[in-house]
Amino acid sequence: MTSRTRPLGVLSAIPEELAHLDEAAGETEQIGELQFTRGLIAGRAAVFVECGAGKVNAAIAATLLRTRFDCRALLFCGVAGGLDPAYGVGDVVIARRNLQHDYGVLSAGEIRTYQPGISSLSGLDRTPGYDLPAPLEARLAAAVRDINLPPLSAAVTGDVARSPVVALGTVLSGDTFLHCDATRIRLHMTFHAAAVDMEGGAIAQVCRRLGDVPFVNVRCLSDLAGATSHLDFRTFLPVAAKLAATVTRTAAQAMDEAGG
Repeated sequence: MTSRTRPLGVLSAIPEELAHLDEAAGETEQIGELQFTRGLIAGRAAVFVECGAGKVNAAIAATLLRTRFDCRALLFCGVAGGLDPAYGVGDVVIARRNLQHDYGVLSAGEIRTYQPGISSLSGLDRTPGYDLPAPLEARLAAAVRDINLPPLSAAVTGDVARSPVVALGTVLSGDTFLHCDATRIRLHMTFHAAAVDMEGGAIAQVCRRLGDVPFVNVRCLSDLAGATSHLDFRTFLPVAAKLAATVTRTAAQAMDEAGG
């Protein structure tokens, strides 16, 4: 099997995120509590899995996609909380850097974030984050530059109707759903991050450790990670999931063209 005929692996945390992706659902395989389904994304062979929320769930599914199904690259399609005030609900962020904000050393009430798996005593570079390879980042940026997404209604934006923005930026991951204004501000200021999720950083870590497997994390903002995010999430999830799926299909094409 050549690299181009090996499937892409596509993950989502919840069924709403996965619902708009599979173009030709085929055979399924159950492994423990996970169901893997063969199908197509943007005309490319793919294996889809609903991994569940959180970093451990995502890491298990990502590892199986790579080792059991021989996936040549992984994509995550889902929603996230917005951190950067420049973006609003319905905007889409592709992670140029995935970073786990809750791994490190807790001292004096603050976490000093390290690269996962690296001890504070190791003497190694502890700078956190997993960056997209430059050629893949350039290909993705070009692919989404002219993408046409349906306009957002005033009910979604909370202001006036507008077209969604698609941008590349830093996406943080942690094992807590964030609806705290103070933490949102702190995370944005500390990491200059655009969004926060619960899975992407763990998948990026798996991909690095299993041989620098290409990975693209696509997130549509379903909420702004503040005091009302638990309400906004359910309200805007259906719209956000559709937008994320559209951009993920474009990303799948770009990964092929970049040799992913």
